[in-house]
Amino acid sequence: MINEGQFPILGVKISAIDYEYGVKAIVEAAKKGESLAMTALAVHGVMTGFYDPVHRRRLNGLDLVTPDGQPVRWALNWIHGIKLPDRVYGPTLTLKVLSAAEKEGLPVYFYGSKQEILDSLLSNLQVKFPKLKVAGAEPSKFRRLSSSEKDEAIKRIKESGAAIAFVGLGCPRQEVWAYEYRDRLPMPLMAVGAAFDFHAGTVAQAPPWMQNLGLEWFFRLLQEPRRLWKRYLLLNPVYLTFAFLETFSISKRPVLMPDGMEPEESYG
Repeated sequence: MINEGQFPILGVKISAIDYEYGVKAIVEAAKKGESLAMTALAVHGVMTGFYDPVHRRRLNGLDLVTPDGQPVRWALNWIHGIKLPDRVYGPTLTLKVLSAAEKEGLPVYFYGSKQEILDSLLSNLQVKFPKLKVAGAEPSKFRRLSSSEKDEAIKRIKESGAAIAFVGLGCPRQEVWAYEYRDRLPMPLMAVGAAFDFHAGTVAQAPPWMQNLGLEWFFRLLQEPRRLWKRYLLLNPVYLTFAFLETFSISKRPVLMPDGMEPEESYG
């Protein structure tokens, strides 16, 4: 089990952990009824904090920020001398936590995405984890929530009896959601994004060899070029440039921590 602590990559603190530690931390918090906000960041997620200082404060206020993409793991190793053997990929961590939740009898909740995707996701998970307790699931409204709507969502999740909530609102909205709700929901909140689509079977995952080489972005770009070309073709070179500069201590983005002044977005 690996937990080296948190280390900044372009100003965003990344948790140098492995799957075993991540699952253990989430399950222990769920058993105790304690809040724990986590997300899994690939290059795009890191760059949302790189460009937006307010969002960087939110990200640095989360409890676990795993290296979802191989380039993020590589940067941890290059810049900080960490020797993580593998990334902690959100979709894989999701399955590992669901497996543990099934064994421990911990009810889970799914928040976000579209109803049809949730239906496919739950159907597939029922086959894979037949004893898993699903406390509830609700789709995103794809807009900002009013204060009363936010209160109602919190009440629904609490009253469902859920011990762990999986959040699939897409980056960066799901990280904002985890940051804003963590103090009002006494359970782990896992922002896992595309895991909903992957495990629902609506979006194909890159083959393992492409994932291992850090080419998952290329696979996804080929699938959705019109939606993703800016994310990958513009952000990836900037990320690599600044990761290089940090590796040789030429330039470093400041690490900003939450100050309580972050505006509420309440997207749901």
